[in-house]
Amino acid sequence: MAIDFKKSETKNNLMRAFAGESQARNRYAFAASQAKKQGVHVIERVFTFTGNQEREHAEIFYEHLRNLAGETIVVDGGYPIDLYDDILDVLKAARHNEFEEHDPIYKDFAQIAREEGFPDIAASFHMIAQIEKVHGERFGMFADLLEKKQLFESEEEQPWMCLNCGHIHYGKQVPDSCPVCDHNQGYFIRWDMAPYSK
Repeated sequence: MAIDFKKSETKNNLMRAFAGESQARNRYAFAASQAKKQGVHVIERVFTFTGNQEREHAEIFYEHLRNLAGETIVVDGGYPIDLYDDILDVLKAARHNEFEEHDPIYKDFAQIAREEGFPDIAASFHMIAQIEKVHGERFGMFADLLEKKQLFESEEEQPWMCLNCGHIHYGKQVPDSCPVCDHNQGYFIRWDMAPYSK
């Protein structure tokens, strides 16, 4: 039997999750701006893409609180300060935070929601936890490529897409600028990682 939602820990966890997702979205917006300034536009797009998904997660958690409209929920929480000059460090911090949300945070929140009798909320925590794992893997993949200096070059010839105009370049590395739109190499991404491509 479910406990009173107003007295539940699940209610508090929803607000913690809403706050965490909202902060993640803003951190990723700041990181996208930083990547743009550093000319790494593909990383800018990764942070923007992920930040938009965090916004959606925040909305899902917030909607679960609809029955408490007009009330204030006071919760404690710890949130990271990921202010680094090197975008690689920002990527690594984002990877860590996403994995932490996946397990233990949302895993624990889902368990509490199940125990308190809120299976729909438990399902949201569980499913979003899986998405956060994907986010962590994505940030990790780009961090690894950047750290190995393979973001814009490869050991084998392959296709690369300019994210600005769609030009496909074939080679072991991308040109300094796109021959079609003249945007810098920071817009190129490996074809197999390009959005909406085969």
